[in-house]
Amino acid sequence: MSAEFGGRTGRQGKLSRWLRGRRPEPAVDEGDREALLLAAAGAGLPLAPAAHPAGYGCSCDRVGCPTPARHPVSFAWQTQSTTDRAQIERWARHQPQANFITATGMVHDVLDVPLEAGREALERLSEAGVEVGPVAESDDGRMLVFTLTRGTPEDEDEWWPCELDCHPETMDEHPGLRWHCRGSYVLVPPARLPGDDHRSVHWVRGPEHPLPDPLSLLEYLTDACARHAGEHPEQAAAAAWPSRR
Repeated sequence: MSAEFGGRTGRQGKLSRWLRGRRPEPAVDEGDREALLLAAAGAGLPLAPAAHPAGYGCSCDRVGCPTPARHPVSFAWQTQSTTDRAQIERWARHQPQANFITATGMVHDVLDVPLEAGREALERLSEAGVEVGPVAESDDGRMLVFTLTRGTPEDEDEWWPCELDCHPETMDEHPGLRWHCRGSYVLVPPARLPGDDHRSVHWVRGPEHPLPDPLSLLEYLTDACARHAGEHPEQAAAAAWPSRR
C-alpha cells in the first residue's frame, strides 16, 4: 500500500527509501478496492460510503455541488461510520463506484496540508527520526497525514473543530493547515476525483503504520506550511478556507 515518494531532485533518495514500495495505479480494480478499504477498517478507521465522480461533477446531482465526489451520501454518516468488515464488504459490492470517507475524531485525526509543504515536512521528519503514520496524497494538491485523535480534552479551549482551524485571522499560525477532528471527515484511499485524467486519493504510507501523536508532527507541518505560504501566497490563501461540514 505504500508508494514511492517523489521529492525534489537530489533530496528524494532517503525519503523514497523511507516511503517504501510503489504507488498504486490510478485505476483500482474491484478486488484491490475492497481489500484497501478493509485494510483501512482493520486499522481502526471508521468508514462510510461517499459520492463518486460523474464526469466533472458529482454523483449526488446537486447543482453546483461544492465538494464533488468528496462528501458522504448519508446525513447520518457519523453514526453510520463503521469498521465492521461485513458491512463494508456489502457497501463496496452494492455501490461499486462509491468513494468512502473516514470519520475523524473517533479513533484518528487528519492533518491536511498543501502537498508541497507536506512533502517538505515528511523529509524533515524522516531526517529527525520522528515516527510518521499513514499518509495519503490527493492529486488535487493536498496531503493527508493520519494521527491519533486528540479526543475531547477536559479544557475545551484546547480543542477546536475543523472549520475553525484556518480562518484568515489564524493563517499566520497555521497557514494552509486543516485539522480534521471531531465532526469532520476525509476521503479514504482508494478514491477517485472528478475529471477525465484519472485523478485519485492514494496511500503513500498505508494504514498498517501505527498512528502517531499529532502534536509530534504539528511543528514540522506548520513550519513547512509557513514556508509554502511565503513562496506561494495565492495558493496558501485559497487553502486557508476550509470546507464547511
